[in-house]
Amino acid sequence: CSRRVYSALNVLFPSAQCCIVLFFGLLFTRFWLLSVLYAAWWFIDWDTPSQGGRRIHFMCKLPLWRYMRDYFPIQLLKTAELDPRQNYVLGFHPHGILVAGAFANFCTYATGFCNLYPGLTPYLLMLPLWFRAPFFRDYLMSGGRHSPTQRHASYLLRRPGGGNAVVIAVGGAPEALDAHPGAYTLQLANKKGFVKLAMEHGAHLVPVFSFGENELFDQVENPRGTWLRWIQERLQRVMGISLPLFHARGVFQYSFGLMPYRKPIHTVGESLSLRNKNPSDDELDDLHELYIDQLCKLFEEHKGHYGIPEDRHLTFV
Repeated sequence: CSRRVYSALNVLFPSAQCCIVLFFGLLFTRFWLLSVLYAAWWFIDWDTPSQGGRRIHFMCKLPLWRYMRDYFPIQLLKTAELDPRQNYVLGFHPHGILVAGAFANFCTYATGFCNLYPGLTPYLLMLPLWFRAPFFRDYLMSGGRHSPTQRHASYLLRRPGGGNAVVIAVGGAPEALDAHPGAYTLQLANKKGFVKLAMEHGAHLVPVFSFGENELFDQVENPRGTWLRWIQERLQRVMGISLPLFHARGVFQYSFGLMPYRKPIHTVGESLSLRNKNPSDDELDDLHELYIDQLCKLFEEHKGHYGIPEDRHLTFV
């Protein structure tokens, strides 16, 4: 079981590099034409990630994702009714190292999102960097993943008839640097773009909290102000991705490795209707504060069920 899970958890990060190597490697073999034909297809298909993608239900149903779900385990709890006639922006917190809760719940069918919310289709927004990897971009789209630009998100939220749920890990890559076990620090204080996006498109906003997301890995201590954090933050600005120094367990031993710990993840959410197609700065600030209050309420209501002490609260930076 551990080996199956190891394959599932590594299907995202190493595969991008492998796909790039494969694409250029084929050019120096007798199969060079495959890379040339794919390059032509890539040029023609360039805008597909920003126009709804190309979800393949077979990929979302793979048994591999059930092994991944059961390893932690991961559970999606229905704590709010979502009308399939509406469009939604789901703010996912915290980002964590692996974003395991967001991947399992919104990119696969393993946790039953489609059964809990019939008529809704989730689309997880990811860094544009991943969609520049040949072959790998097609794998990403097969699970309903998209590039996190306003144009891409707007395309989904403008679709008539509703039923679209855009999932945004609001803290993004920088928040991964705060993903320590027992930490509840969210990069949300100055993040207002997703609120404005929901308001402008008349979409309902749904704060989502994934309990256990930060417990999957240990991370080298990197408090703000240290030289390590300074280097990580500047590399993040240059590269677009963060580089947390993390570790956990191995495949056959528990002392050290890159395989995440077996910690349960429980994802909950609450619907919040924010509608104003032309919000002023004051209105945006007020609704952003309302979102934070709703997220805090969600955290406080459920934290006791997952072993979080009463004196622990969310911190926003």
